[in-house]
Amino acid sequence: MTTREKIVSQIETIAKQQEKQIAALDDNLVLTDSGLDSLCFALLVANLEDKLGYDPFTASDDVNFPVTFGDFVRLYEDGAH
Repeated sequence: MTTREKIVSQIETIAKQQEKQIAALDDNLVLTDSGLDSLCFALLVANLEDKLGYDPFTASDDVNFPVTFGDFVRLYEDGAH
């Protein structure tokens, strides 16, 4: 399973658990328009740290926070290297 697939899977799981309707996850989707709230994103980052073994938001002081879903995925993909 790719990093992108793991992120999508976690988003779908969290959305279901939190009873949120999510938008289609394409690279241009602005995260604030995704249907997820701040609690969902906190859960997502925590779950991804468990699944992927790292948190790019704490790995460096020089993190540009993602605006789109594509930015979010790239942040995690770049951290895998």
